[in-house]
Amino acid sequence: MRSKSFGPEVSNATRISCTMSRPWLCAPLMSFDDPTTDRGALRAKLLAARLSLPDRDERTVALQEALRVWLLGREETRIGGYWPIKGEFDPLPALYRWSEGAPGRRIGLPVSDRGSGSLSFRVWFPGCPMEPDHHDIPKPKGTAVFEPQMLLLPCMGYGPGGVRFGYGGGFYARTVAAMVPRLFTVGLCYSNGFLPFLRAVEGEAPLDALVTDDGVVWQRNDNA
Repeated sequence: MRSKSFGPEVSNATRISCTMSRPWLCAPLMSFDDPTTDRGALRAKLLAARLSLPDRDERTVALQEALRVWLLGREETRIGGYWPIKGEFDPLPALYRWSEGAPGRRIGLPVSDRGSGSLSFRVWFPGCPMEPDHHDIPKPKGTAVFEPQMLLLPCMGYGPGGVRFGYGGGFYARTVAAMVPRLFTVGLCYSNGFLPFLRAVEGEAPLDALVTDDGVVWQRNDNA
């Protein structure tokens, strides 16, 4: 298995914005606002909605640009990303462009440990050898161990105050809790996944920032 490669950068002329001619692209397609909803059922609804997005390409272009622009103001040089599955937003094109912007910038991808239920990271670059992990998700093969300063997390959904709604396995929560020094965590999600009544579960820290196709919708003041 080989890693993905990237073609020419998307021009600014193709950007879709909430202030342009199609503002409905920024509105949620479905409303998941019942605080009593079973979390498993909610995940199934969110996944089905994400997989059936009719405007995925436009949302992806907008989120790619929002992430790239936001990263310009950050000082971190080591960022952990993820390989997208199940219709998740793909952060790797934006990260690759970011890595080309200055020497010393590096990207890592997670490797899950079935025994500990946590993640480690390996260096990733376009074209590096890849192999499937035990979840059949591609991971770098034979590259160096990687220690990120910032971690990009895929979200099934998100709530007010940087609350992330994930797959429920706890891999990211355990990984972030064990990291010293603490990682700066950034959630990535399409804006139709907003859950206005979502609250964090016990022991789960909120994200430091959250970026969607609407832009940066949350950032902690003490990490701004």
